[in-house]
Amino acid sequence: MKKIFLLIIAAAIVSCTSTETKKAEVNASFITDAVVSAAIDSVTNSQAVADPALLEKGVKHAASLWRLEDGTTDDFVAFVKSNFIGDTGKRKVIFTKISNYLESVYGNLNEISMDLRKILDEDAGEIDEIDRMAGNYSISAHLQDDLYANKIAFVVALNFPYYTLAEKEEMGPSWSREQWAMARMGDIFVARVPAEVNQQFNVALGDAEMYIAEYNIEMGHLRTDDGRQLFPDDMVLLSHWNLRDELKADYADAKNGPEKQEMIAKVMERIIYQDIPKDVINNPGLEWAPFSNKVTKNGAPVEAASEQDARYQLILNIFKAHQAVDKYFPEMNTAILRKFSWEMEIAQEEVEQLFDTYLRSPQLKEIASVIKGRLGRDLRPYDIWYDGFKSRSTIPEELLTSRTSALYPDPQAFKANMPAILIKMGWSPERAKYLSDKIVVDPARGSGHAAGAAMKGSLSHLRTRISGKGMDYKGYNIAVHEFGHNVEQTISMYDVDYYMLAGVPNTACTEAMAYVFQNRDLMLLGIKDENPEKAKMETLDAAWSLMEIMGVGMVEMKVWKWLYENPEATAAQLKEKMTGTAIEVWNEYFSPVIGIKDSPLLVIYSHMVNTPLYLPNYSYGHVIHFQVEEYLKGKNLTTELDRIFRQGRLTPQQWMVGAVGSKISTQPLLNKVDEALKE
Repeated sequence: MKKIFLLIIAAAIVSCTSTETKKAEVNASFITDAVVSAAIDSVTNSQAVADPALLEKGVKHAASLWRLEDGTTDDFVAFVKSNFIGDTGKRKVIFTKISNYLESVYGNLNEISMDLRKILDEDAGEIDEIDRMAGNYSISAHLQDDLYANKIAFVVALNFPYYTLAEKEEMGPSWSREQWAMARMGDIFVARVPAEVNQQFNVALGDAEMYIAEYNIEMGHLRTDDGRQLFPDDMVLLSHWNLRDELKADYADAKNGPEKQEMIAKVMERIIYQDIPKDVINNPGLEWAPFSNKVTKNGAPVEAASEQDARYQLILNIFKAHQAVDKYFPEMNTAILRKFSWEMEIAQEEVEQLFDTYLRSPQLKEIASVIKGRLGRDLRPYDIWYDGFKSRSTIPEELLTSRTSALYPDPQAFKANMPAILIKMGWSPERAKYLSDKIVVDPARGSGHAAGAAMKGSLSHLRTRISGKGMDYKGYNIAVHEFGHNVEQTISMYDVDYYMLAGVPNTACTEAMAYVFQNRDLMLLGIKDENPEKAKMETLDAAWSLMEIMGVGMVEMKVWKWLYENPEATAAQLKEKMTGTAIEVWNEYFSPVIGIKDSPLLVIYSHMVNTPLYLPNYSYGHVIHFQVEEYLKGKNLTTELDRIFRQGRLTPQQWMVGAVGSKISTQPLLNKVDEALKE
């Protein structure tokens, strides 16, 4: 739900002309304090006002959005007098009507957008230029302009004004559900971004998404410097997700795994530094030796140019997009503020402090010693993805894939088995059918994702990648994760009391709940782990994984601060800064743990390209997941999940208090790590 609001409200990409800039400056002072006072007086003189503070807040917020084209100052005063609702009963009626209208608008726009992106997101045939044009077209680009033009936006801003994160945290604990829903309505109209700016932003994001979705490495065509092939002929891995997951799986291969891992790490480095030959990407017609960086075709040498700085230019384009929109958000005038204080609803400074404190935890070095002992060798940089604490790491992936491919030869098979999965989780057959009937499964072009419904009556989509041989274990593991998203999306849409509260606070919360599903993937396959050390291993795995993803998030936050300090940077300069920052973060936090300096691996994440500043959500997702799992022990899993999801979209901290009784913290995890290490 919140994602839909943000896509409609917050996007911008193209720079405004000097005329537009001057216009924005004029509009900023168009409605003066004197006019605001006159508008407030016009209301108090004409009707009884139940809440004078709300009147003042609403008038000031509406004034901040009023532009020359909306009318004169007298028109503004007249509008306020005619449209402010002082009667609380009538205000509730209007709130319900607006909620219903918005559900129809957002819900149907979401359906159209998914239809337009179908060819891009699903494995539904060849992508032609018309498909890119349709998929990058924002059907909602003019919605904001239209709602301001017909004054609906001003009715909302006037009667249901915006509350800052600080105000929500201060007043939210005493709000009723209805007050929370009304406050969430106030989040819709925060700034006015021109329609053409929104549309161009969509194009930039679409370019980055397609770049990542098609960034496949033909593993069967990789060669060692002495000409050997390490991976199966038909293995094709998407960067970075599948590369990382294959690296993790190779821990179970004691004989050949280390050599495979070294090659994957070298492929990652080539991508990071952009000296990967462009022609080997998504191309089964060439052989590539990542260590020497030589390319051959049927054994004969081939000249191949590097990709240069394409990856970093896409990031730079999105930065320029945010830079253009900054002027339209006086209170949140950087992408950093909007991503954290507005979208994530956790201040960036708070996020960085949490990461810094955790990454300096002495327990991490102790876990590294355990891993070193288990591997029987010194640690390598790629051991930040060590997967040996997970139960499945001791089970050959071929065995797991044989089971998943037999169960799920195609998306329809996964769809058919969803009720059984939910019953195994603990839901009743009736509840399992209720939920699974509202989710469809599509073949994914990329690694897979979940797309939620935006109105009751619509369906959530699970996009999963399945080859002609059926769903391999990696794909299954991702599919279970995405299915967790779909279940949350369904409950938090259909079972929440107010549409304006539909969803969860932020993506960290929904990621955490998807991990609850993913963490049970072996159980859902009928594989029972009898390991008495399972709980201890899960704790160490959670702590180690959190270190890795926090490091990645720390790199990206530092880079985006640098971008705002160096707005004229080139793609080449950005590449140098990102790789340099990755090494700096590595040397500060990871080198003391791993024992090796100067690794750039933290900057491999594809999210940095197509969804900038999203990564910190994963760290919070891990923290929240651990707290939730600890809370769920000894309780009815599905009863608690239903209850937690039905809370809807509070702020993350207040949602956590309602979910588990405490705010977000890494201390519970560190306490369990101490216990595990003592054992």
